[in-house]
Order: sequence, then C-alpha cells, then structure tokens
Amino acid sequence: MVDENTLSAVLSEFARTLITDFPIQGILDHLAERIVDVLAVSAAGVTLIGPGTAPHYVAASDADALDFERLQTELEQGPCVVAYETGEAVSVPDIREESRFPEFTSAAVAAGMRAVFAFPLRHGTGRLGALDLYRDTPGPLDPRDMVAAQTLADVAAAYLLNAQARQEALEVSDRFRASALHDALTGLPNRVLLQERLEHAAQRAHRSHSQAAVLFADIDRFKWVNDTYGHRLGDELLIAVARRLSAVVRPGDTLARVSGDEFVVLCEDLAHVDDVVSLARRVDEAFRPPFELAGLEVEVTVSVGIAYSGPGETVTDQLITHADLAMYEAKRLGGARHRVIEVGGGSSADERNSLDRDLRSARAGGQLSLAYQPIVRTADAAVVGVEALLRWTHPTRGEIPAPTTVSIAEQNGQIEGIGAWVLERACTDRGRWLAEHPDRPLDVSVNVSVRQLMSPGFAASVAGILATTRMDPAALVLELTEGLFIDDGTRAASVLADLRALGLRLALDDFGTGYCSLGYLRRFPVDIIKIDQGFVGDIGSDSGGAIVEAVSNLAHVLGLSVTAEGVETRLQHDTVAGIGCEFAQGFLYGAPAPAADVTALLRDRGTRGSSFVGAGRRTTTVHPGDSSDQAV
Repeated sequence: MVDENTLSAVLSEFARTLITDFPIQGILDHLAERIVDVLAVSAAGVTLIGPGTAPHYVAASDADALDFERLQTELEQGPCVVAYETGEAVSVPDIREESRFPEFTSAAVAAGMRAVFAFPLRHGTGRLGALDLYRDTPGPLDPRDMVAAQTLADVAAAYLLNAQARQEALEVSDRFRASALHDALTGLPNRVLLQERLEHAAQRAHRSHSQAAVLFADIDRFKWVNDTYGHRLGDELLIAVARRLSAVVRPGDTLARVSGDEFVVLCEDLAHVDDVVSLARRVDEAFRPPFELAGLEVEVTVSVGIAYSGPGETVTDQLITHADLAMYEAKRLGGARHRVIEVGGGSSADERNSLDRDLRSARAGGQLSLAYQPIVRTADAAVVGVEALLRWTHPTRGEIPAPTTVSIAEQNGQIEGIGAWVLERACTDRGRWLAEHPDRPLDVSVNVSVRQLMSPGFAASVAGILATTRMDPAALVLELTEGLFIDDGTRAASVLADLRALGLRLALDDFGTGYCSLGYLRRFPVDIIKIDQGFVGDIGSDSGGAIVEAVSNLAHVLGLSVTAEGVETRLQHDTVAGIGCEFAQGFLYGAPAPAADVTALLRDRGTRGSSFVGAGRRTTTVHPGDSSDQAV
C-alpha cells in the first residue's frame, strides 16, 4: 500500500521542477524511478504519445520496463495505448489471462511480466501519453495505490506541460533570434547582425590598430524594375544580386541586405582604401552581365558609396551613415559609379559635413515635411490611425533617407528641435482632419528617437505641444525603439511614466530587430508592440507565421495590443488577422502620403481600409526607409 509520506515527498519534488529548467526527459526519468519507491510494483515506465506521431519521449525504471514501453508503441497495442486513447486507467492483474492485445501479451509473458496497470497522463480533455506500472507477480493493485498512481500521472502531466511550454518558448526564441539576424528574402545578414559585426570590428581594430570600411550599394532604377515587371521579378532580382555580391566579396567580409535594394559590405583588416575600391570595381563588373530572370534579360547598374576609417579609433556605426551619404552622391552624379569618403581623414571633410550644414537651415527653408501611412484595424480593415514619417527634400540632392536625416540631427544637436516640430505638425494636422471630419477621428503615431526622448524636459515639451494644439492625448501614440531600454533603463522608465501620466500611449517599434526581451516589456509601460516587417514578410515560408503568432500571443498575455508592420499581400493580412494582431500597416493599405491626401481620403472614401488595398503598392514614389523609417 502507498506510503503517504513518500508520496508527499515525490509530489514536492515535482513541484520544485516548476521553478527550474528541468527537461522533459528528466521529469519522465524521475517519475519512473521514484514511483517504484512509492507503490508496490517491480518496475514503471512512461511514454509521451502524440496524435499520428511516434512517441516523443520514453522512460523506464529498468531495461525490461523500457522494452515493454517501446513494444506497446511499436505494436500500437497494449495497456499504455488503451489508456492514452481512452483517457481511463487500464488494470490487467494477470497478463496471462488478457486477450485484448495478444502480440504484446505474448512478448510480455515471455519476458516475465505478470501484471500491468496503465494510467493516462491527462490535461483537460486531452492526453500526453501514459504511465505504466509492472509487476512480476499476478494480482490486483490496491485501490489506494490505483488512486495514488493516477494522481502522480496527473501531476506529472501538469509539470510536463510546463516543461513543454519552456521548450517551445526556447525553440521560438531561437527561431526568432535567427530570423531577427537574417533577411528573409536573401538569407543575408540584416541590419541588426551587421551592427553586431561592426561592433566586433571596432574592438578588433582597436586592438590591432587596423582599418575597416563600409561599402554601401544601391541598385539603380530598381523601382522601374518593380513597376515594369512586378514585385515577384523584383524579388528574384534581389536574390540574384545577393548571389553576385556574395561571389565578389572577400573571405571574412560581411555582406548584408539592410533595406529594399540596399546592400552593405563591411570590410575589416584593410591595408589601404584601395582594397575596398578594388571591391567596388568588382561590384561594378558583377552588374555588367544582364540578369536572366523568368526568361527575361534585365539590365541594371549599381551606385556605390564607400566610407573607411582611420587606423584603430574610428570604426563606428557612423561608417554606414557616411557610406550611405557617399552612395547618394554617386546617384546624384548619375549613378552607375562609386564615391569614397575617408571618415578618419580630412580631405573630404567639406563633402562629409555638407549635409550637416544643410540640415541646419532645412526647417526654415521649408525642406522638411511629413508623410502619413495608414494603420488599419485587421478585423474590418478600417483605417483607425496614421503614422507620421519625416521627409527631407534637399534642393540639389533630392530625397534624403530618414535614417540619414535622424543620424545627422542627433550628431549636430538638432534632434530635439526637429522632433518637436514633427510632433507639433502631426498634432496640428490631426486637429485639422478632426475639425473637417469630426465623425472620423484618427489616432496619430509619431516616432521618437532615443536621444530626443532622453533629453531634459521632454515630457514637459510634449505636454506643451498637446496643450497648444489641443490634441487629445488618448489619440497620440509615441513610437519608441528597443535601444531606449538598453541605453539607460532607469532613466527611460521615469520618462515613460511621465509620458503615460499625460494620457498618451507608447508603442515599441520594429520589435524583434534589437535586444528587447519580455523582461523589458514587463518593466516598462508599453501599450503596443509593432512586429517588425521582416517577420511579417516571412509569412508563407516554411516557418509561416509561427514567429508572428508567438510574439502576438506573448504580447496579449502581457495585456498589450499588436500591430503587424510591412503588410504587402492579402495572404499576410489574412494571416496576421487570423493570428489576432489587432492592427496592421504596410503598402497593402497605402504608401506614406502628404497630409492633403489624408484629407482627401476622409472626404472621398471614409475610413474603410478596402479603399487602400492595392492603392499604395510600390508603383508610387517610395522613399528609402518608408516601411521602417527611423525614429524622429
């Protein structure tokens, strides 16, 4: 008969597994071993069974019991299988008199087994498998032992579910990490992994006093390819470009796709800038032969910008910004060429600093503007908000990418002034829309850079703008990046609390592209998670929407709402809606457009998202960074 003290001790041991990383196999092994100490049986075994699949895990107290466990699942008959299928305990006091599973009975008797008792591992209305007790003498199991055995089986099932949840979360985390570091279309490293490699390069350069360089390549006339041949062929071109670039970079270089048709090569341990100039020439040569895609020959060229550091001290992420600027200079000169900026030297200081000087007068000169991209409610495709995106139209260079604008503004101290202008302009535009169409209120989302948010008096500045523009705080969403939590978590928590006290909401933008964890989400008062477009773009691949679903579920557990970014197809919309993402934005619903277009939308089309479908495809003018503009 069961010993109550021993049973209590075993249950306590299982309880401790809830706060540990005890693996599934370890739980099963422990159950099989300890149950022999608790009950009057000679051996015990346990098997996890899934519908239509082979057993996931098998454990036993001795070799004979392990054979019995495997035999039942191999034959698909025996007390273990019946208990799993029916959810009821199975008692066989004398196996020699059992006729329901003849093949198993014959083998068991030959091995010396005389009695077996099986108990389902139950969870709600489902089962995970079964616990089997074996005896080498015939006879029934004491009724109290039967109750104790089923109790152990039920408790084990609960702890196994906990262990499975931990394991699945770890697997999702691993997939999430891999996806977060690589471009879904080309498989190349993405901007996040490139940043990690750049940081490592900085450490190595500091130790070895070597140089590094960044080559920034942008396909000329890529928009024309998309407009002429369609996005499917455009994607094929990007894949083909990735292959050609991979073939010409040096061993040890990092080739990354950072956005759209933009590729970056990080080159380390350079003896001289001529090394990377030679690479630029190889890139030029790689684009000379036409690309054969879907039976067509497509000819494109590439503009390349190069920035390289001085020895040792100047390997920073600004290399990418400078290379980007050099690339735009190459495009301004007609494209199909490369330009070089030596970050560590002084020979090109005027060129390097020209945009810095120009930005100082850009706001007064009317060069800055806002574009708005729709945010829809997935349940009915109704437009419920817009995201404000900064635009800088340079008088001679044309459109300057938003990440470049923000980077320069942060460096030269203008980010606070420009950020305040963006917020006030967005609130003012929203007030005008509301006055003209009071029955169609829209939320407005505004990006905030880390440096802007952490500046002294930011919350007071926001409060002043809300008062001046008579903006409803509940209709304002400030979008933040994960870097905020990494840089100064204590200060960030204080600022965010002050902002929440104003009545506005906070969104974590591009979730998954940085280092944010659930711990941050619990600690900081975030209301909305915006899942990065890279994961949404992966919908339809082998992993499907698994990562999007996992992030959405975790966010909902924490009481947060979810916005899926970068939705471009009906499949992606249907998938994120089915997963439970409350909101979505992307080119399926509309490209970023001037405030006047939002006014026209409200006047002519209402707020039904169906009006947007197809209207904002990339056949319209799309500026670099439209789908994921850096915070301003």
